[in-house]
This record gives sequence, structure tokens and C-alpha cells, in this order.
Amino acid sequence: MSKVAIIGLGHVGSTTAYTLVSRDLIDQLVLFDKHEKIVTAQFKDLNDGQVGLNSHVEVLRPDLKELKDTDIIIFSAGKISVQANSGNRFDELNYTKKVAQEWGPKIKESGFNGILINITNPCDVITRMLQEETGLPHDQVFGTGTCLDTARMKQAVSEKFNIHPNNIQGSVVGEHGMTQFVPWTKVTIGNDTLSEVLSQDEQDDFENQAKQNGIDIFFGKGFTCYGIANQAALITQTVLSNSKKIMPVSVYNEDEGIYIGQPALVGSGIEKVYPLDFTDAEQSKWDKSVASIKEMYAAI
Repeated sequence: MSKVAIIGLGHVGSTTAYTLVSRDLIDQLVLFDKHEKIVTAQFKDLNDGQVGLNSHVEVLRPDLKELKDTDIIIFSAGKISVQANSGNRFDELNYTKKVAQEWGPKIKESGFNGILINITNPCDVITRMLQEETGLPHDQVFGTGTCLDTARMKQAVSEKFNIHPNNIQGSVVGEHGMTQFVPWTKVTIGNDTLSEVLSQDEQDDFENQAKQNGIDIFFGKGFTCYGIANQAALITQTVLSNSKKIMPVSVYNEDEGIYIGQPALVGSGIEKVYPLDFTDAEQSKWDKSVASIKEMYAAI
């Protein structure tokens, strides 16, 4: 029996909850939010949303005792309105660091020993905080990282080549934020490496378009939910099925001493982190991204 808990039932948490339920990926779902009315509303709405389906997920009200035998915690507590004027995930840090500091000890005291997947921004920094606050091993705590950014890049490139995004191999890496970048020398379609197919201007345009798509979504409706919920559900499914997929999640990089988005083998946890052989230009971008994450962590 698979059991998942979601902490934070705003736009992202609630959409992730419905995605897990509608896809019949789990058996039990525990809901947590600081607002009791939201928990009650989502509890009732998720149950209503299952009527007529051929499956049923047991939705449970918040109880920290439930975490002891929970397989996965999805941490999505945040306050998206903090970004309202800038769209910069850094602006959330003053709020979300307090939430991580509040929940870390609670998770630890509950006896939870499963996989903790963080969505809350700034993703790389908060993931590191949650690992330190809970004391869980690095391979049991990771973030959604650049999964969504990678999806946006693939979507942009797929439109040019008129193919399905899943045919594009490669990842956006680095910070889930302004310094993320695409190492085009590692992005391929079939036998073609895109750094050899696309001009530098085209590479830059696609990279900017992927970022712009996220900005358009955020400023268009004030939040994003479907794309990140899909990625969280895919990661959850991968962990529960021990599928051993390579995904660009926010993992602990021993050389840098931080959490950062890069390809990793995801099974029942993080089984392997793949180092990237960068060109000089890519290495410069990586160093800039590392510095940005370290600066944010220092700001705590």
C-alpha cells in the first residue's frame, strides 16, 4: 500500500493532490495545511472528484502520526503572493525558510523515514534546509529542481522540430531560478546534438523562451500549477515503482556542498548523481548558478 503526504495545499499542492488521485498513483493521501478550512475543503473536493472513477484513493485528514509509515512527503508549502511584483523565487525565501524551519523538526519527530520531495521555492535552498532540519540522508531528500524547466525547454524545442517533447533528450541544469541554463552539448534528438544543429542565437532564443513561458504563466494567472504538479507526480510514480529513471532533480552535489538541479538516477531514492562534462562557457554558467544558490543560502 502506497502512502503520500502533501504539506501545503495552495495552487501547487492541491493540483498535485488531484493529479495523484486522478491518475490512481497512490492508495492513501494525507493532507496538511496551516488553514483548517482549506484542508476540509480539499478533503471534500478530492473525494467528490473521485466519484465515477474506477479507482479510489483514501484521503486522510492531517495527523503527524500518519507520517511514520508514509512513503513520500511532498513539501509544497509557500506563499506565491510574495512574488507578485517580481516573479523572483528569491523573494519567497524570508517566508519559506520559516516554514521549513517549522516543519523540519515536526517531520523528524514523527519518525518519518521515507522520501521527502520538495517543491517549495527557492527550491534548491529549501531542499537543503529540509534535509538539515530533518536529518534524513541526502539520498532521501531532493527537490523537483529543474524538471519543470526541462519540460519547458523540451516543449519549446519540440515546436520547432514538430516532434513530441519526449523525443528530446537532455536537461536544464543549475538553480531552479534565474541562473538556470541549458548545456546544449548534452541535448539530443535522435543522433543529432543540438549544439551542432542550432546556431548560438537559436540556442539563446530557446533558452529564453523556456524561461519566458514560465514568466508568462506566472504573470498571466498569478501562479503555476499544472506543469509542476505533473513533474511532482512523475517523480512520485518513479519513486514508488522504483523505476530508476534519470531526472533533472535538485540533489546534493558533494563537490559544491549544495543542492542543485542536475541529472540523477531516481529509484526508491537518489541512487546516483551524474556529473556533467561542461564546455568552458557552460562551466562559467554553472559556476554562476552555484554562486547564486550559495548566496541565497547565506541569506538565511
